[in-house]
Amino acid sequence: MNHNASKAAPVAKKVAHVRRAHDYEFVDNYEWMRDKDSVDTQAYLEAENAYTEFKTAHLATLQDNLFTELKSRVQETDMSVPVRVEEFWYYDRIDEGQSYGRSCRVRADLDPRWQDQWNPPEVSADAPIDGEEVLLDREELAKEHEFFSLGGASVAKGGRYMAYATDTSGDERYDLRIKDLNTGELLPDAIDGMTGNFDWLGDNYLFYTRCDESWRPYQVWRHVLGTPASEDQLVYEEPDERFWIGVGASRSEKFMFIVAGSKLTSETRVLDFADPTGTFSVVKPREEGVEYDVSEVYIGDTWWWMVTHNAHGPNSELGLAPIFDADGSFAQVDLEQLTVLVEHRPDVRLQGVDTFKKQAILGYRESGVGKVALLKLPERVEDIGSFTPIEFDEELYSAGFAQNPEWDSPVLRMVYGSFTTPACVMNFDVATGQRTVLKQQEVLGGYNPADYLAERVWVSARDGAQIPVSLVRRADLDVSVAQPTMLYGYGSYEACVDPSFSCARLSMLDRGMIIAYAHVRGGGEMGRLWYDDGKIMKKRNTFTDFIDVADALLERGVTTREQLVADGGSAGGLLMGAVANMGGDRFKAISANVPFVDPLTSMLMPELPLTVAEWEEWGDPLHSKEVYDYMATYAPYENIEAKPYPNILATTSLNDTRVLYVEPAKWIAKLRDLATAGEFLLKTEMAAGHGGVSGRYESWRQDCFERAWIINQATGLEV
Repeated sequence: MNHNASKAAPVAKKVAHVRRAHDYEFVDNYEWMRDKDSVDTQAYLEAENAYTEFKTAHLATLQDNLFTELKSRVQETDMSVPVRVEEFWYYDRIDEGQSYGRSCRVRADLDPRWQDQWNPPEVSADAPIDGEEVLLDREELAKEHEFFSLGGASVAKGGRYMAYATDTSGDERYDLRIKDLNTGELLPDAIDGMTGNFDWLGDNYLFYTRCDESWRPYQVWRHVLGTPASEDQLVYEEPDERFWIGVGASRSEKFMFIVAGSKLTSETRVLDFADPTGTFSVVKPREEGVEYDVSEVYIGDTWWWMVTHNAHGPNSELGLAPIFDADGSFAQVDLEQLTVLVEHRPDVRLQGVDTFKKQAILGYRESGVGKVALLKLPERVEDIGSFTPIEFDEELYSAGFAQNPEWDSPVLRMVYGSFTTPACVMNFDVATGQRTVLKQQEVLGGYNPADYLAERVWVSARDGAQIPVSLVRRADLDVSVAQPTMLYGYGSYEACVDPSFSCARLSMLDRGMIIAYAHVRGGGEMGRLWYDDGKIMKKRNTFTDFIDVADALLERGVTTREQLVADGGSAGGLLMGAVANMGGDRFKAISANVPFVDPLTSMLMPELPLTVAEWEEWGDPLHSKEVYDYMATYAPYENIEAKPYPNILATTSLNDTRVLYVEPAKWIAKLRDLATAGEFLLKTEMAAGHGGVSGRYESWRQDCFERAWIINQATGLEV
């Protein structure tokens, strides 16, 4: 059936704009769309939305079914596992019908069940808790706004004051407020236009960051409780535009950190809590190409840094260094003088260490899987041992840390899950190794993990690299014949697409689809070199890896070209755009969410958010003709040709700061102008940011819209 064939697609006007760089001139007919406030831009985006709604009207039943199925599987009235901080247990609640929920706490001494310092009692999300305090009602905060996001919330030492930051437009610029939890009143302290990054020092000082005009966090400020923001003191300003900064307190509440990082280099500054108005000291001066991270331990009456760094190898090593000199001042770390605890290995990527009073936890990657290992801290530094892996049964899983705020906790709060195992929160007793499951994500409707199967296969890239691919399907699916398949990819920033459970994914699997995850180069699944081999002048590997995985799925009979849909978002949207040009004939359709499809234009504009910092990810075409030439070979918008394309759905948000709406808008307009075949749809959320709409139900609706389109393209189903 040819649905809604009578409505013509919007035709964007052409206004020639010449982009000049090096010896090149590129005529961009759609750059006029960058003016977000222009009547023409608004009208065009609205016309595209109307067209997309018209062309997907036949999927309304499928969208509704997916939404109903998702709701039927989710425990809508729910609460998080309580976390102990000082004399309180903190947790979040959400009720059926609510989109945002509320933050709560209860005193540990009000009920005997709550007095175990580390293990919360079993409580029902439906049952009231005596003495419960509602700290932050997010439903109330959000009700006057089309968009709402809580950037963070933190309670000061002693439990009286809570700072929280909110964004009501989607541009990720936050307004911070401080609430007196004893009275329920807001203090006059108001800090507007900050980044959402902040932390308390004790109960009187608040450190926070601000961003510059290009949305780069570059300043740390100190606020004194009860004073106007106009009196706040600038503590640090980062002059190098490649570096972003963040501020945060250590778990021991002994140190406040300022971390400055580019894509290749980092530097940490530290302040002793005992001197809140003092000057931050550099832990180790920045060294181009060296990334390091520190976390404190106390062994043998001495404070030590555990230092993770890549100075001796790309996958990093872990060592020990004293924090203080003999005179009590901060010592500078010398990476050549560390006591090495974990040596660099080419097959193991160290991701960082998390420290407590009596133990340290190492996060690392091996054989494409993220793992954790435990080290019990000795009384003497000479007796320090080695890390012991914490083992799990499944081949493909994700294990990491949940909230562990207390320095002297003898248990580790962990979260575990896989493609088929719903997320599980557990306490791991360091002394005994005993695991206590505190909560597992409940999947309503009789979910049985045995009905589904996840496996890893390997694909040889054209240059011989072995690409891991995760496949998820129903266990009873007939794989002797080709099946509709969605192939997902990301492949940037060393980000890892790790196994995780998804209720929404079940609806795709139950309709006979296979979901494949291509762990292409540019991601971090196989170590730091896997990332390095998919960035800057090796970025094309990301795209050819994805195409090679698609070819392997086709050659192995997993699926067919008429059943294969590609999916990716943000930097993964760059992957989608490049693949559409370089290998689009492998796919029936491509779904691209907030896609970064005009990278050359963006990287030539240092005034844009992210650009200068991103030069170490994509390259700097503004100052390097070689980089310009290389990027011009794959930039999706540059390389659209007069040829058939797969059907493409692009989704974006008007207030996205990370990937501007103009990129997918221009991309779809140019595709529609040049392509000889293919249907091209653009949907713009007019009140949202990079993460899409806010509120869980609206977010589910948005997700179901995209999934319905993918299912229909791969299977032809409309229900």
